[in-house]
This record gives sequence, C-alpha cells and structure tokens, in this order.
Amino acid sequence: MHLENKGGRLTAGVREMELHQTSVPMTAGLGGQGLEGLSNRKPQHGVSRADPLNSDSSGLAGQSCWAPVDQDFGSFLTEWRCHSPLPESFSSRSGDVCFTESTPLLRNSSTENGCCYFRGDNPDALLSVSRRLSADHPEAGTPEAAWKGPSGEAVDSTERREFPVGTPGRLRLSKLRRCVRWLKVTGLFVFVVVCSISLSLYPDQGKFWQLLSVSPLESYSMNLSSRADSTLLQVDLAGALEVGGPSRPGRDEHVVVEVTQAEAPGSRWRRPQQVTHNWTVFLSPRRSDRLVVSRTFEVLSRETVSISIRASLQQTQPVPLLMAHQYVRASVEAQVAVAAAILAAVYALIIFEIVHRALAAMLGSLAALAALAVIGDRPSLTHVVEWIDFETLSLLFGMMILVAIFSETGFFDYCAVKAYRLSRGRVWVMITMLCLIAAVLSAFLDNVTTSLLFTPVTIRLCEVLNLDPRQVLIAEVMFTNIGGAATAIGDPPNVIIVSNQELRKMGLDFVGFTAHMFVGICFVLLFSFPLLRLLFWNRKLYNKEPSEIVELKHEIHVWHLTAQRISPASREETAVRGLLLGKVLELQQLLAHRLHTFHRQISQEDKNWETNIQELERKHRIVDRTLLAKCLTVLGFVIFMFFLSSFFPSIHLDLGWIAILGAIWLLILADIHDFEIILHRVEWATLLFFAALFILMEALAHLHLIEYVGEQTALLIKGVPEDRRLTAAIVLVIWVSATVSSLIDNIPFTAAMIPVLLSLSRDPEVSLPVPPLMYALAFGACLGGNGTLIGASANVVCAGVAEQHGYGFSFMEFFRLGFPMMVVSCTVGMCYLLVVHVVMGWN
Repeated sequence: MHLENKGGRLTAGVREMELHQTSVPMTAGLGGQGLEGLSNRKPQHGVSRADPLNSDSSGLAGQSCWAPVDQDFGSFLTEWRCHSPLPESFSSRSGDVCFTESTPLLRNSSTENGCCYFRGDNPDALLSVSRRLSADHPEAGTPEAAWKGPSGEAVDSTERREFPVGTPGRLRLSKLRRCVRWLKVTGLFVFVVVCSISLSLYPDQGKFWQLLSVSPLESYSMNLSSRADSTLLQVDLAGALEVGGPSRPGRDEHVVVEVTQAEAPGSRWRRPQQVTHNWTVFLSPRRSDRLVVSRTFEVLSRETVSISIRASLQQTQPVPLLMAHQYVRASVEAQVAVAAAILAAVYALIIFEIVHRALAAMLGSLAALAALAVIGDRPSLTHVVEWIDFETLSLLFGMMILVAIFSETGFFDYCAVKAYRLSRGRVWVMITMLCLIAAVLSAFLDNVTTSLLFTPVTIRLCEVLNLDPRQVLIAEVMFTNIGGAATAIGDPPNVIIVSNQELRKMGLDFVGFTAHMFVGICFVLLFSFPLLRLLFWNRKLYNKEPSEIVELKHEIHVWHLTAQRISPASREETAVRGLLLGKVLELQQLLAHRLHTFHRQISQEDKNWETNIQELERKHRIVDRTLLAKCLTVLGFVIFMFFLSSFFPSIHLDLGWIAILGAIWLLILADIHDFEIILHRVEWATLLFFAALFILMEALAHLHLIEYVGEQTALLIKGVPEDRRLTAAIVLVIWVSATVSSLIDNIPFTAAMIPVLLSLSRDPEVSLPVPPLMYALAFGACLGGNGTLIGASANVVCAGVAEQHGYGFSFMEFFRLGFPMMVVSCTVGMCYLLVVHVVMGWN
C-alpha cells in the first residue's frame, strides 16, 4: 500500500489528515470520524496544552505537516485512544517534522527540503532524532529519561550529565550502565531458571489425611519408616481443637500425641536410647469446630518412628480427628533463615527499583515455592491459588471499576475546586483538611476504598494549584492508615481480632474494642499533625518551575509512556506509535523554547485565589450530570452495604461481593458499550502485586518465619521479671508488630500472633491479661503499615493510581516520610497503653 506517489500527490482512496499546530482533543466514541471531525473539548486531566511555537522560534511556523492515512485509520486511532491514557490534546504538527508512509518496507527515515519523513513502523528513527534534538536543546531532555514527576527534582537525564557528550568519561559511563544492566538481566534469568528446575525435580507433596477416633478407653498408634534425607517430621491434626490452654478452667479435655524414636547409637557397645516427645492439644467444647494445628519433631536416626495418640476426656464418648504427616529435609532454623533471605531480597529489588514491585513479588513467590519444594513441602498449584485472598482482589477490582466510571463525570475536578475554595488558597489548611477527612472516612470504610476515592481528587487538586501530588498523596495515605486503626472495621487486623470467638468470650467485643482504640488514635492524631508539618518543613510543596513548564514536562512524559506501551504488531499501531513519538519531539522543541523564555522561580501561596477560583470554576464543571447521579446512587448504596455487612451478620455478602455487584450495576446503568476503555483503567499491576504478595506471605508462613517471630517474642516476655512483665509485653508486642507489619503483610502476622498471645496469657507461669496484648497487637499491626511502601494495602493502591496518572513515588520517597510517622505514632500508642493498663490498671 503506497500512501504517497512520486509527485508527492495523494493516491485515490487515501484520506489526508492535516495535523495543525492547535491541539485537537481525542475523545471516545467518535467512531469513524477520525481526527478531522474531532471537536474541542475541555481537557479532563487539567493540563495546559502546548501553545504553538512563535514565529521567531521556528522558521517553518507557517508550513503544515501532512500525514496521509487509510480511510479507516482515523476511526482506528480514535478507538485506540479510548484504551490508552493519552493526554487530551493530540497535535502532531511540528515545525520541521512530518510523517508519511512510503512503502510497505518502511525504511528508516529520509530528509527532503528540510522536512524529515519517518516511516511508521520504524520509530527508532524518531528516537535517534530525539537524541540529536536533546543534544541541540539540552533543556528539553530525551524520551528515554523523560520527566518523572512534577516537582522538577528529576526532570531529565541532561540535568544529571556528568560528562559532555562524546567524551571518554561519558563513553565509560555508558559502558558501565550497559554492563550493570546485562548483569541484572543475566542474574535474574539464571535465578528463575534455577527455581524452575527445583520445582520440576520435586513432586507435589499432597497431605493424606487419616480418620481416627480416640477416647479414654481407646488410643491410636502407628509406625512410620524413617527417611535418610529427612531432618524433621511434621504431624498435623484437624478437628475440634483449641490453640493454647483450655477455654474454661474446669474443663481440661486434651489429646496427647507421643512421638517415639530410637536415637542414633554412639558406639557399638552402647544400646540406643528411646526418645519420646509429647505434644498436648486441647479440645474445644464445641465438637462442630474444626481447626488444623501442626508441630514438627526432630528425626534422630533412620530407625522406625512410632506415633501414639491418646485422649483425656470427661466422658467416654470417642472424639473423631484427622491426622497427616510428612517428612521435611531442613530444620526450622534453616527454613527461617531461607525465608528471611528471600524477604530481604524482595525488599532489595523494590528499594533499589531493580524491577517493578509486582515482578519483585512474583520472583519472591517463586523463590519461596522453590524452597518449599527442596525441603519436601511443595504445595500443589490448586493449593497455591487458594492462598490468594480473592476477597481483597475483588474489592480492589470492583472499586477500580466504580472510580473509572466516576472519573468520566468531572466530579473529581469539581471536588478539587471546592476544596481549594474552602481552604481559601492556603495550602496547609487544604492538606490538613484532606488528611483529616481521609482519616475519618477510613475509620468506617476499608483503607483501600478510601485510597481509591481520594487519590484522583488529590491529584486533580494538586495539578490545579501547581503542587507536587506525590508529597500530598503520601501524607494522605499515612493518615488513612492511622484512621483505619480507630474502629473495629477500619483495618483488616482489627477485623481479625474482633471476629475471634475466644476473644469475644473474654469480653473483647466490637463496642469495647472500638472505644478503646478510638481514644488512643485521637491522641495519635494530635501528635501526627504537628509531626507532618515538621516533616514537610524543608520540603517545597510547590513545584520549582512555573506551572506551564511542569505541565509540559508531564505531557511529554505521558506521551512517551503511551508510545512505549504500543506494541508494533500491525501497520496501524506502528503508525500511531510514530505519531506519538513525533508529538514528543514537537513538545520537546516547545519545552526548549519556553525554558529559554521563562525564568525558574519557586511559586508562593496563591494571593489572588478569589480571582483564580472563578476561572477554575468556569473551567472545571460537572461534565455529565446524569452519569454523576447514577454514580452517586450506586456508590452510596455500596458504601451503605459496607456498613450493614459489618454490623449485621445476617447479610451474607462480604466486601468483595458488594464491590463487584456495585460495579456490575453501574456498568449497566452507565450503558458502557466499549468495555475495554474501563478495563484499561484498572490497575492490573497492583492486582498482580497483591496476588503475588499473598502467595509470598503464605509461603513464608509455611517456612515458619511468622511462627518463629511469635515464639521468640513470647520467650522474651517470659524472661522478664513478673512485676514488669505486663509493661515489657506491651512494649515488645507493639514494636515487634509494627516492625514486622512494615515488612510483611499484617493480615497473616495478626492471624499468627493471636494464638501465640492467647497461649501466653493462659500459661500459669506468665498469667498476663489478654486485652492489653490484643490492643498492642492492633496498634502495632495497623500503625506499622506506614513504615514502608508495601506495609499496607492502601499504600500500594495509592502508589499504583498515582503511577497511572504519571506521579509515581518510589520506595525511599515513601520511607523518608512514613517511617518517622510510624515511630512517633507507635510511641504515642505505646504510652497510651502503658498509662491505661499499667498505671491505671484497666484490664
């Protein structure tokens, strides 16, 4: 297909598309109108569009650039725009850059009469020209190192140049970077290959459960043949069991498991001694309960292992149980060391941004599964899938769909302008209002839902005020985690603690837990707001450059990112990618011109906010009031159902189901025809990260990492003198919980720590009250989420949404603000618990 003949005239059947200097917005649902029939529309992202170059900036300002395309290409391009987060302006005219397709072979590029022609399926030529352009205009930067955010701290690679282009130092630095990249790719590939081989060499170790019946008159016994390569024997029991001591003092019903084996002979004249290990498991008075408990025993020799189970009951009625056993090739200490090494490696990949955090979690999950396979405890694929918390993923997916449709109404822009009016142009008043509202809302909603609703509003508000959204988002999500700890339904660890049946019997109900935590969180908030002001004392919330420069750099970043996401699988996609890269070149020229025109200055607080607010209210209005009414109705019903499901157990719908049903309702009411537009706005990388993280945490639990942390904490508490034991227990539990929750997911840690603390309180040698320990666990698990970027689900969701809008923040950026907030908030919570439970004796 030839789109240009020898004489430069267009052939029949080909429609010309003149790309003027003025921006032509692209909207969804225009069908085959292409690029000619597009009408002006108010930008949804609030970014000031590129003004045309002045006549003195380019000698070709009066020329026009032609891009001949097929008749269906315009409709294809318009339809493709719906699936990509493109800026609303689509101007590919440049003063000295034109695009055309000449032959199906699509050569590199040619220059005729000062106009550079690029073939659609070789966009590398555009990149090369972009590099030459950045050499002529260093201020504009290159597409490969485009602007990373609006703050101006990391604008482009030209600001980080250490050597002039072409010098030996520059060449050596380039070779060093290529070498480091080659080592990274090679090392990770070798690691993945080794893990894959490990998984292929060891089969799935499915557990074979045996049904048995025990009573005071009848016991059960069996003999097992030992294995030469085994170090531990793991025995699992399932049935009406309890963790720790008996729930009622007068009812001591238990089962004793005896594991006997002859130790290895020391000499030929010495007779082997029989070694017996006893394991006592208490029975639940409710025979319908089912709990799985496990314990490992050391294998001393290759001799036969004998297992005997006998029961101590008040009645002679037999008790049914299920038992399974398997041999493990590594000791508990070795498994804990491997698990800690895997967790440290995953954090290294995320902290230094070697790979994306989703890929880092996937690599960690693969390493943990390979370690389980090597030690002889490889789970099946079905079992691994069961480790994923689909309720959380369903909640995320459903709320992402709701927010994606909600954003089409212009409601987020409207809320941003209203918040600007309420703050009367004062930035810190506005930030305090946003953080306080987020904390209050997250006390009654899930933290993930609060982050999904607040992040788009915050980004639009910061764009309007020329603020750095990253700093405001980090502050907002930190107070979301703090506010979630105030009630029994605000954070998953609190839900796990309150829903425990044993704790409810001890008086730890919904109202009492909420009242106790709410008072403590109020004290935490009183200290957190001054600390936030102190943390931002030397940080410039305003961008270092004028808003026009910041928005232009952001637009260059979004255009280049969109071009990279297009895979040149067809001629049309290749042509679109070429057009996008051409747009990047044009905007870089405009950026170079403006950088010579404008002087860098640090913006101050807006003194003319009353004048600006009128202009902003005219620009940012509700786009579709009918759709807004539908969205508000469905979202209000979803939030109302969240409350009902928390207070009324008769509603058999969890949060995931409610979010999914709400998304389906809104999709029907909104009459969405092009469903792929909505799916494109779903944070699939965030969902994949959570799925991989759930598998990683469960695999680390199977490697006894969480159990080991709990046991060591209990040992430390037992070693403290009795008169100081409660104080030491509160301090240790809150700081261990905060530290561990900032490193791993707080949900499995909370679930693992509750039995440990219950067993510790029932130990007659310790005799600690249960409520202070549970409050300390709740404070540490919830507030510890502010320690790192992956410490809480809300952090990851906020980072994913911000990254989709072009304002992603790194692990260290969050850590520099979140870790001090975690230390201060946990200190205040610890002091509150010590005063209430140690000084006042409220136990």
